[in-house]
Amino acid sequence: MRLLYVVLDGAADGFDPRRSSLHNAYKPNIDTLARNAVCGLVYTVRKGIAPESDVAVMSLLGYDPEKYYTGRGPLEALGAGIPFENGDVALRANFATVDPQTLRIIDRRAGRSVTSSEAKELAASLNGMLLDKGNATALFEATIGHRAVLVLKHKTMKLSADITNTDPAYERVGRISHARKDFPPYIQEARPLIDDPSAVKTAELVNEFTVRAIEILDKHPVNIARRRRGLLPANAVLLRDAGDSLPPAEPFEEKFGFRMASIVEMVVERGISRALKLKDIEVSIEGRPKSDVLAEEARKAAEALESNDGVYVHLKGPDEPGHDGDFEAKKRAIEMIDEHFFSHILNLIDLEKTLIIVTSDHATPWFLKSHSDDPVPLMFSHPSLSGPGAFDEETCRANNTIGILDHGYLIIPTAIRLAEKLGSRIG
Repeated sequence: MRLLYVVLDGAADGFDPRRSSLHNAYKPNIDTLARNAVCGLVYTVRKGIAPESDVAVMSLLGYDPEKYYTGRGPLEALGAGIPFENGDVALRANFATVDPQTLRIIDRRAGRSVTSSEAKELAASLNGMLLDKGNATALFEATIGHRAVLVLKHKTMKLSADITNTDPAYERVGRISHARKDFPPYIQEARPLIDDPSAVKTAELVNEFTVRAIEILDKHPVNIARRRRGLLPANAVLLRDAGDSLPPAEPFEEKFGFRMASIVEMVVERGISRALKLKDIEVSIEGRPKSDVLAEEARKAAEALESNDGVYVHLKGPDEPGHDGDFEAKKRAIEMIDEHFFSHILNLIDLEKTLIIVTSDHATPWFLKSHSDDPVPLMFSHPSLSGPGAFDEETCRANNTIGILDHGYLIIPTAIRLAEKLGSRIG
């Protein structure tokens, strides 16, 4: 038995079918899988947490975040190929638009209009910045769109990730950041979370970088040109999810006994894949129609199933319109995944020899414009199973064959047990 594990980023909306993008989307291929499936719900991290994708993905791949998660920053650095050693501090970064005088945030993502080429130019002006009178260095790399990574290195001391975020939309609880429903629209000053010189120094470095970045970016030629075109300037950097070490995780194959490949689009998911020693299969997404990207992801996933025991596929699309509050765009994003990914892959693989998991990493209700703590729908599909014929939140709650899983890291063990019940094993 092979395992095809597909995660629809932010596709869930909660349990009102009038508001559910999954319920209202035309997705005949996904719903066909649901005719032969057992269904349920899952809290991808745990009940009461509105998780970010990184901590949710680590959980979905079978690793308890409370044990293994060390912060998003190191995973972003690993995925982006930025040099990082334990004792450095890495943070996820967003280019944002602010009032440089008051630090009031006008748009956390600079209107989502920053091109990767613009971001690279902006990042180059910050990369290599010397901090703390030359004793520390900031490595800053743009990744995709408005996203970037910051790695702080100090000459004489180890740094500590025990600091608060400067991005007010996320609040740190331990090493995990929770999405906040309401927050003050201002860049926050980083503060140490523990009484330790390394945490104090790290917070100072973050605050120095933040102030100097605004001074540089606000007058940058890229932003002068953006203003002339009527676009929001990307004149600040918001930072969150500091980490000072990579996850102390055993490789996936060692933990579960079968080889897993991954096809992901975002840098943080690539970092997780590399940290867990999955076979990382890259698909170029820059400047390409989404339909072409999805079709290639389907083809490469099918090919990967020939030489691996399983493939993890993480599909972007629904999450961004969820954050933008755009129901129709979110519904269309799900429909595009169904048409251009599922329609292809279902014709390319041997369904009798494949157990297919479909779920979401978290809910991003379009009417909230943020992640929520709702459990998300989950299905395991195989031709020998019988299911409800639709995949959405309410259907999976009403046809709750596998129950409500308290943690995403229970999905892989559940799949292994289900394969055994079907008279096979994954591998």
